[in-house]
Amino acid sequence: MSNGHPFPDLVGAATGVGSLPGTDAREAARTSTGALEHLPFLPELPARGPGADMIGRSVGLLVELFAQTEPSGWRFADRPGRDTRRSHSWLGEDLDALEEYTQGYEGPLKVQAVGPWTLAASVELRHGEKALADHGACRDIAASLTEGLRRHLADVRKRIPGAEVVLQLDEPSLPAVLAGSVKTASGFQRLRSVDRQVAEEVLREVVLGVDAPVVVHCCAPQVPLPLLRRAGVAGVSLDFSLLTEREDDALGEAVEAGTMILAGVVPSTDQGVSDPAGSVQGVRTLWRRLGFAPELLGRRVLVTPTCGLAGASPAYARTALSHSVKAGQSLVDNPE
Repeated sequence: MSNGHPFPDLVGAATGVGSLPGTDAREAARTSTGALEHLPFLPELPARGPGADMIGRSVGLLVELFAQTEPSGWRFADRPGRDTRRSHSWLGEDLDALEEYTQGYEGPLKVQAVGPWTLAASVELRHGEKALADHGACRDIAASLTEGLRRHLADVRKRIPGAEVVLQLDEPSLPAVLAGSVKTASGFQRLRSVDRQVAEEVLREVVLGVDAPVVVHCCAPQVPLPLLRRAGVAGVSLDFSLLTEREDDALGEAVEAGTMILAGVVPSTDQGVSDPAGSVQGVRTLWRRLGFAPELLGRRVLVTPTCGLAGASPAYARTALSHSVKAGQSLVDNPE
């Protein structure tokens, strides 16, 4: 059950996952739009500190829920404080920079936010336990996030009227949430696993509540593909090196159902990368194993780095994105 927003029709395309190195918003926007002509993204720059990190930025999007940083991490608070203001100010700076570099742009554009389950697994309630421990809190976070995302997407569309916005929800903690392996705030125990049906329902509410195609990014092993598909996502973004043949059936079903696969194949920290076509050899092998037509490959798979590029050098981040573009094109040129 999708939210009625299919993934944009792209052929042989690539994109980034979300974060870039450094602290300069204009430099990051120039890198994203310069390297990625078909699917640029709104960069995140966690090197700036709390509020620019993945969790902090998404906490800043929440409506009528506020959080601040404590020595243990992010914790919900009664009112907006310095950290919320910082988060808003950096997001505004990033949007200003992207707006400047997308003058006259028409086409798909990706923005990222942390999904409800990873937020619940990362942010503590006022009394100190993670929100994930409280069923009601999880639903409140999802509802608040949905409203915040609606406003955020409206703002992006106003600034970049030609953009066909795609929303990526980052859910690196989802497999741990389902497996019951998220540690308690004290770190001595683990929180009970969340029922798969509940996890799916909450995700579906967010997916249906936003007016855009949704991709879920998860760079952990054992991405719950069938659950994500049922929650209505248009695409799944994953670290390709973590896939095993056990996931073949679920991947095959996702592709058949029209789910876009964003395959993370380019290393996200500085490494020698020389052969773009070689980077996607595993993708071609999987495609053959699943028995799909080669000419579909470049339409159904997008190439990305394995994860965010915050830990890379600026030069390597640019290389990784342009390498992803060439690798994506090679899926069309030499699909076999």
